[in-house]
Amino acid sequence: MSKIIDRLEEIIISALMAVSTVIIFVSVVHRYASGYDIPGLQDWLLSIHMGWAQELCIILFVWMAKFGAAYGVRTGIHVGVDVLINNLTNKPRAAMIQLGLLAGVVFTGLIGLFGLLFVWENGMAYATLTTFGMEVGEFYEGPTTPDLEWPTWIVYAAVPLGSFLMCFRFLQVMVSFARTGELPSHDHGHVEGLDENQNPDVLLEGEAISLSEDIEHAHAGRTEEEWIKRRAEDRRAQARADEARRAEDRRKKEQ
Repeated sequence: MSKIIDRLEEIIISALMAVSTVIIFVSVVHRYASGYDIPGLQDWLLSIHMGWAQELCIILFVWMAKFGAAYGVRTGIHVGVDVLINNLTNKPRAAMIQLGLLAGVVFTGLIGLFGLLFVWENGMAYATLTTFGMEVGEFYEGPTTPDLEWPTWIVYAAVPLGSFLMCFRFLQVMVSFARTGELPSHDHGHVEGLDENQNPDVLLEGEAISLSEDIEHAHAGRTEEEWIKRRAEDRRAQARADEARRAEDRRKKEQ
């Protein structure tokens, strides 16, 4: 299920980017081509109304930003100030990270809830009740956009949908961090489609720097070797603590 949501999220973001890019390109070409005094062609171009293009692109970018923010939480692409946190030891660092993730859950959850109430009261309730032939009561139809004349609640629906998806992503990261002790990281030095012929065993300078920063971020400022050694020590300490607890439980039962 998680993979389906991940894939759907990526498809939505890619589609929004592609559609907005095409619309902007066509709108710019139409604007400049309409300025040339070419008999027949100019009249035809001027008869095509493209005033809606800017409004539609703004709507697409709003939706893209909200879903892109959720994608950023999942992949660890958001910028964060973690100098102090990475200088803390294991338990205090983990507690601070979980506190920050919990704050993200609460914030995005509240934004999603308030956004849903706003959308519901500003046209969604009227449209839903009307569709099912129910009494609309005190709900009103709601405003429309200036050029496309779309119900604005459809545009504003990006807020609750994107915020609830971000909330879900924060919860995913919290669970993953509790299990593994690592945060999602993103390779800022890699660009898809470039350096495909490069030796995979050789890192470019930018990739090396980005990789070291990601390791430092995920491993609390320690090197990979130090992190592995520390994790092994923690596991041994946990095993000794569990064994001591079991021995104490057996002793109490025997008494």
